[in-house]
Amino acid sequence: MTTENGPRTCPFDFSEALDFDPELAGLMERGSITRIRLPYGEADAWLATDFHSVQQITVDRRFSRAGIMGHDYPRMTPEPIVSPESVNVMDPPQSSRVRSLVSQAFTQERVDGMRERIVRLADSLLDGMAEEGPPADLVRHLSDPFPQHTILELLGIPRADWGRMRELVLKLLVTGRDNKEAAAQVKTDLTGYFRTLVEQRRRTPGNDIISGMIAARDGQDQLDDQEMAVMTLTLVLSGQDTATCQISNIVYLLLTRPELMDWIRRNPESLPALIHELLRYIPFRKGVGIPRVALEDVELDGVKIRAGEFVHVSYLTANRDPARYPYPHSIDPDRPHAPHMTFGWGGHRCIGVPLALAELEVAVGRLLERFPGLRLAVPPGDLRWDAKTIRRFPVELPVSW
Repeated sequence: MTTENGPRTCPFDFSEALDFDPELAGLMERGSITRIRLPYGEADAWLATDFHSVQQITVDRRFSRAGIMGHDYPRMTPEPIVSPESVNVMDPPQSSRVRSLVSQAFTQERVDGMRERIVRLADSLLDGMAEEGPPADLVRHLSDPFPQHTILELLGIPRADWGRMRELVLKLLVTGRDNKEAAAQVKTDLTGYFRTLVEQRRRTPGNDIISGMIAARDGQDQLDDQEMAVMTLTLVLSGQDTATCQISNIVYLLLTRPELMDWIRRNPESLPALIHELLRYIPFRKGVGIPRVALEDVELDGVKIRAGEFVHVSYLTANRDPARYPYPHSIDPDRPHAPHMTFGWGGHRCIGVPLALAELEVAVGRLLERFPGLRLAVPPGDLRWDAKTIRRFPVELPVSW
């Protein structure tokens, strides 16, 4: 709904399979920069939708993530998911420092060294699915536990805490208004838990990501315990969010589009490239994420954004920009490589991309290798899709083989 010369009210609650949100599609048609009103927060916001504008905002230091803290900024959830100490709401040079140190624990070389452990975790879960026999719920057997187990295993979280960890993290992703106080308490509790864990690893380091962050140095500079506790929470959130949804979403597309399954069976070595094209195409979340605030007046695509105004970017619409991706609403396994924005862009691109890609390649690759006759066990129209959180994914994905 749009008032005369006012913002467009955007609940961003669309959750029909992996169809593109018509609200976002309409905003793309209105122009590259539009004014919106989100479910929570005092103020309206500008929204950038085309690739070029999103790219510019994410690298322009006149737009600040740190500047939103202390404000009831426009957002999708009743309680802000991020903590003030999180790298997600830092600006350079502070964010550059933290990212430089944390990224030492996520180099491609380190992730390659973890790959054998990742494969073992996937195979263990697929063993359980094979033993139970068809039909089986892929979400329960693989999509849900695998990314959780992987990040918790690689962080060195005690297995006895894994179940409770999942319950707490899910509370941070719920969009209902009555979840605000519970989510705030969960965030406090988890940060305290991880701080204790960091202190333990300082005394007794191991072969895990937390120990890797403790060992990371830039000269004499290191992350302190609170920075690492908040970063660990960020990693656990990411580990149980993006990869969990995307395994189900990628497999759903392969099982409902025979031409894609045929293509990957003929070209198994091209799985990484196909995964990138599917990541570009999939609307992996609802609406938008964390905004920025303009530190000064900025002219962008003919729109004057004034100092103090909030600005959101849509990675979903940027990934469907026809100026960058010809026929953007189609999946093209042979599409020439052009980096997408599913993992963000600029100074806030996901630090754990090498790990996330390894998880997706292992999960999908091992699934197709071990279950070559994999197929949906129910008609696609009978699947239930998440409608309670900011994510897009099938709640269950019954498969046979």
